[in-house]
Amino acid sequence: MSAMSGKAERAAGPLVERLRGVHLAMVEAVLGGDGLREVARLAADAAGAPVAIVVPRLDVCAAWPREVEVVPEDAALAVPIVSGDEQVGSVLLLAPGSHEAAEFLHLAAVASLTDVALEEAREEVEQNLRGSFLEELRTREDVDPRDVVRRAGRLGCDLSRGAIVLCAELETDRPRHVVATICGEVPGALAELFESRVYALLPASGGDDAPERTRAAARALADRLRRWGSVGLSTFHSDPAGFRRAIQEAELVLETGLGSAQDIGTGTYRLLFRVLASHPEEVRSFYEDTIAPIVRYDDQYRTDLVGTLDAYLEHNCNMNATAAAIYAHRHTVAYRLDRVRELTGLDPTLSEDRERLGLGLKAYRIIAPRLPR
Repeated sequence: MSAMSGKAERAAGPLVERLRGVHLAMVEAVLGGDGLREVARLAADAAGAPVAIVVPRLDVCAAWPREVEVVPEDAALAVPIVSGDEQVGSVLLLAPGSHEAAEFLHLAAVASLTDVALEEAREEVEQNLRGSFLEELRTREDVDPRDVVRRAGRLGCDLSRGAIVLCAELETDRPRHVVATICGEVPGALAELFESRVYALLPASGGDDAPERTRAAARALADRLRRWGSVGLSTFHSDPAGFRRAIQEAELVLETGLGSAQDIGTGTYRLLFRVLASHPEEVRSFYEDTIAPIVRYDDQYRTDLVGTLDAYLEHNCNMNATAAAIYAHRHTVAYRLDRVRELTGLDPTLSEDRERLGLGLKAYRIIAPRLPR
């Protein structure tokens, strides 16, 4: 017995040394930033067969000696990568290997778990930096524009040529997927989750036509994100000093619900949203001086003066078309327009007054959610 035991110990000695050497090499590969493909190479060389390391959480499938598009289900051996009670991945032997192959796969699983922990730590640090940066941009008025560009650049977001801000109110249990979608769709985008809202800076892309290309990319992204909630976009801001105002614009568009129905990137709505973001009292004052009386009249008497005026302007002041649109007689339309004139002091049949009433309607649409009920 003692002789056999001695032979076993002598035979185990080289294996233990080899395991120790492979383990140290794997740890060095992970800490040195060579990644899981290097760990797979070390495991494959030691086990004498191809090895794949699959970590869905990191969207990683690293294999040696060659990459695999589809991991086979009939692997010769599978060793789980386990964190606590959760399996986060697997190390797979893709063909029969040496008798000691399982030992080396277990070492690869331990090294892979270390890589997962390091990656998650890096993501947490970067997430905290992104969150801190966007929170300051949202809440502080004294942020230096040069510092904004510099800090964003460190996070991989080039704001030197301007940006559009996206704000989304999510209704999904996969908010991180939305953040990943934003960053995947727009190169260099900076996105972060705050409770149920995602805020994102979408940097300018292209050359001389950067503003228009950025607007097009932002609109396409917003359309895609609406499957997970409501989305608001700011106008394009070329000056970093205006990014805080851009955040406020995006919030306003989101809260008014106009982002999906109106193109606020150009024209009157753009001007109104910019004024509302910087001087909300000006927009509120304009609303009060134009259509506020008919809004209150409608609320009190359950009439539809606002809807009739809107239809009248929408149909180029054509009485018959307006009547057809609101399912009323043209005399009813005329009566309601008279009431609009009496209550506001503005005549819908006069060009100058129509312009003021039209602006008043737009102002009403964007501040309606903030009016007292």
